[in-house]
Amino acid sequence: MFTMKTKTQGFTLIELLVVIAIIGILSSVVLASLNTARNKGADASVKSGLAQVRVQAELYYDSNTNSYAGFCASANTTMFGGISPQAASAVTCADGVSVWRASAGLKGAGGYWCVDWTGTSTMKTAAPSGTSC
Repeated sequence: MFTMKTKTQGFTLIELLVVIAIIGILSSVVLASLNTARNKGADASVKSGLAQVRVQAELYYDSNTNSYAGFCASANTTMFGGISPQAASAVTCADGVSVWRASAGLKGAGGYWCVDWTGTSTMKTAAPSGTSC
């Protein structure tokens, strides 16, 4: 007499779990890639900021009777605030009458980026000291 029609609509629990697992795996890959790109961008910003420090050092040298003495104190108030090194470090600077060096920690690559009075721009594994890279 009466026949029951059974309609199955929707997804089974296993199908939903498989889809959720795939979405989770894809999102973790994307987030890992974004974090790497973010760190590389931060490193590029530090390198660019220190390149500008080199230009400012030469301008300071020319306007201070061919001397770098006092450059770091001057740079601390004007330039270093715009450079964002890794959280554990700060921009460091050392100067003398005819020499100077500035460095900052890198986020993605690790280590430190260093620029100095000779025109050197290089990565160091440990924080530089003295007035040259």
